[in-house]
Amino acid sequence: MLVLLSVIAAGYGVAAGLLLPRPVHRLAVPADRPWRTTCPDGHPLPAGLLGAGSCVRCGPARPHGPSPAPIAAVSALVCVLLTTTVGPRPELTVWLLLVPVLLLLALVDVRVHRLPDLLTLPAAAATAVLLGVASLLPDAAGSWRSALLGGLALGGAYLLLFLIHPRGMGFGDVKLALTLGFTLGWYGWAVLFLGAFAGFLFGALYGAALVVAGRAHRRTPLPFGPFMLLGALAGVALGGLAG
Repeated sequence: MLVLLSVIAAGYGVAAGLLLPRPVHRLAVPADRPWRTTCPDGHPLPAGLLGAGSCVRCGPARPHGPSPAPIAAVSALVCVLLTTTVGPRPELTVWLLLVPVLLLLALVDVRVHRLPDLLTLPAAAATAVLLGVASLLPDAAGSWRSALLGGLALGGAYLLLFLIHPRGMGFGDVKLALTLGFTLGWYGWAVLFLGAFAGFLFGALYGAALVVAGRAHRRTPLPFGPFMLLGALAGVALGGLAG
């Protein structure tokens, strides 16, 4: 059963990852600019947000956005990891639905240090609702009440950090913290603390490595969203194993 689920999850992850290059290209713009509607050569892109990183006129020979193969591979690996650790529980569906959205956020953040409201706010609302549905189904391993409290707690903690030091914490990180707090809080306060701490630890280690390598200094801005997501992934995986 678990092997079959993992194969299905891997296929889903690949398919979802292949659809992310176009939205990365469209959404990876500075905060004061509108979303892109054309390819780098000025040709209009198809109306849908999702799709491969090429337009009809340029064709695959002139792709835009990131290469789809690494994205598909990472998406598949994350989906398989979640499937093998969480197992056939109702919340697994919620985690798998979140994977492409959160991966897209990470890719945009890496490119332009921005986490768009177009993704963060709907993701938070959808996670809260879907976990409420999952909590009503048999074999759910978490608590909806704990998830909601976790989202409020982590979002509030990030808001406090933003107010104390706005240059070191973007408001997009605060909104992303709501979604991650819901997911981590589903498994309880210990998992919430672990996932949140892991995000800061990963970010600190990466920043220190860049400083040691001479590629950054103490005030160099770094995208923090990907490290928040890595920490949350570690927390959810461990919570799934213990659930």
